[in-house]
Amino acid sequence: MSGKSDEIDVRGQTEGTKMKQEVFLPEDYSPAEDEPFMNDRQLEYFRRKLVAWKQDLLADSRDTIEGLQDGTRNIPDVADRASEETDRALELRTRDRQRKLVAKIDSALRRIEEGEYGYCEVTGDPISLKRLDARPIATMSLEAQERHERRERVHRDD
Repeated sequence: MSGKSDEIDVRGQTEGTKMKQEVFLPEDYSPAEDEPFMNDRQLEYFRRKLVAWKQDLLADSRDTIEGLQDGTRNIPDVADRASEETDRALELRTRDRQRKLVAKIDSALRRIEEGEYGYCEVTGDPISLKRLDARPIATMSLEAQERHERRERVHRDD
C-alpha cells in the first residue's frame, strides 16, 4: 500500500474514510469573530445551513414538478392559456436558477469537507463571517468580489 489515505487504523477503516465526530452545536449558535476562524463549530454551523438550504430548494423543485404534471390541462381561452404558459416559463426559469444554486451549495459542502471553506479562492484570505452568514456559498472575500465585478464591467463595456 502506498500513500497516506491507504493506511489502515486498528478498527479496519482507511484513514480517508474515518467518520467525523458529531459536533455539538447549540440551537442559538452563530459564528463569532472572537473564536478561531473556521473551527469545528463554525464549519458545522455552515454545513447545516447549506444542507437545510439545499433541502428547501429540492423540496420546491419537487413541488414544481408535481404542479406542472397536475397543471397540464386544456384551457379554451387564449388569454388564460397564454397567462398560464408565461407562469410556467417563469417557474421553469426560477427552477433552473435554483438548480445552479444547488450545484454551488454542493461545491461549498465539498470545500467544507476538504478544509477550504471560508477562504477566498483568489487571495487565500479568510472571508468575513458576516459575508458567509449572508451568502454561505461565497468563494471570494468582499474585496476580491468587488475587484472581480469591476473588471467584468470594464470588459463588458468594451
